[in-house]
Amino acid sequence: MSSGPIVAVILEKENAVEDFRTLIGATDPSKAAPGTIRNLYAKSIDANAVHGSDSDENAAIEGNFSFRKLERF
Repeated sequence: MSSGPIVAVILEKENAVEDFRTLIGATDPSKAAPGTIRNLYAKSIDANAVHGSDSDENAAIEGNFSFRKLERF
Protein backbone atom coordinates (compact mmCIF):
# COMPACT_ATOMS: atom_id res chain seq x y z
CA MET A 1 0.00 0.00 0.00
CA SER A 2 3.01 2.28 0.01
CA SER A 3 4.71 1.62 -3.32
CA GLY A 4 2.51 3.93 -5.37
CA PRO A 5 -0.87 5.61 -5.66
CA ILE A 6 -3.83 3.83 -4.09
CA VAL A 7 -7.60 3.87 -4.31
CA ALA A 8 -9.05 3.28 -0.85
CA VAL A 9 -12.59 1.98 -0.44
CA ILE A 10 -14.72 0.55 2.32
CA LEU A 11 -17.07 -2.20 1.17
CA GLU A 12 -20.15 -2.65 3.31
CA LYS A 13 -22.31 -5.72 2.77
CA GLU A 14 -23.05 -9.09 4.30
CA ASN A 15 -19.83 -11.16 4.37
CA ALA A 16 -17.86 -8.23 2.87
CA VAL A 17 -14.44 -9.42 4.03
CA GLU A 18 -14.93 -13.03 2.91
CA ASP A 19 -16.50 -12.09 -0.43
CA PHE A 20 -13.85 -9.49 -1.25
CA ARG A 21 -11.03 -11.88 -0.39
CA THR A 22 -12.59 -14.40 -2.78
CA LEU A 23 -12.64 -11.72 -5.52
CA ILE A 24 -9.01 -10.69 -4.98
CA GLY A 25 -7.58 -14.20 -4.62
CA ALA A 26 -4.81 -15.73 -2.53
CA THR A 27 -2.00 -13.47 -1.30
CA ASP A 28 0.48 -15.52 -3.32
CA PRO A 29 -0.54 -14.79 -6.93
CA SER A 30 0.82 -18.15 -8.09
CA LYS A 31 -1.86 -19.75 -5.88
CA ALA A 32 -4.66 -17.30 -6.72
CA ALA A 33 -7.65 -18.70 -8.57
CA PRO A 34 -7.96 -17.89 -12.28
CA GLY A 35 -9.75 -14.60 -12.92
CA THR A 36 -9.05 -13.11 -9.48
CA ILE A 37 -7.40 -9.69 -9.23
CA ARG A 38 -4.15 -11.12 -7.90
CA ASN A 39 -4.06 -13.87 -10.52
CA LEU A 40 -4.49 -11.30 -13.27
CA TYR A 41 -2.39 -8.38 -12.00
CA ALA A 42 -0.06 -9.30 -9.13
CA LYS A 43 3.66 -9.74 -9.73
CA SER A 44 4.59 -11.40 -6.41
CA ILE A 45 3.55 -11.75 -2.78
CA ASP A 46 5.19 -8.38 -2.09
CA ALA A 47 3.71 -6.69 -5.17
CA ASN A 48 0.28 -8.28 -5.11
CA ALA A 49 -1.75 -5.47 -6.70
CA VAL A 50 -4.49 -5.22 -4.05
CA HIS A 51 -5.04 -5.31 -0.31
CA GLY A 52 -8.06 -6.67 1.50
CA SER A 53 -8.59 -6.86 5.23
CA ASP A 54 -8.51 -10.35 6.73
CA SER A 55 -11.19 -9.76 9.39
CA ASP A 56 -13.98 -7.36 10.31
CA GLU A 57 -11.83 -6.06 13.17
CA ASN A 58 -8.89 -5.28 10.88
CA ALA A 59 -11.24 -3.76 8.31
CA ALA A 60 -12.39 -1.25 10.93
CA ILE A 61 -8.79 -0.40 11.87
CA GLU A 62 -7.68 -0.10 8.25
CA GLY A 63 -10.76 1.92 7.28
CA ASN A 64 -9.89 4.42 10.01
CA PHE A 65 -6.42 4.78 8.46
CA SER A 66 -7.86 6.21 5.23
CA PHE A 67 -11.21 7.70 6.17
CA ARG A 68 -12.68 9.88 8.90
CA LYS A 69 -16.11 8.87 10.19
CA LEU A 70 -17.64 11.93 8.47
CA GLU A 71 -16.39 10.66 5.11
CA ARG A 72 -18.35 7.41 5.32
CA PHE A 73 -21.84 6.98 3.93
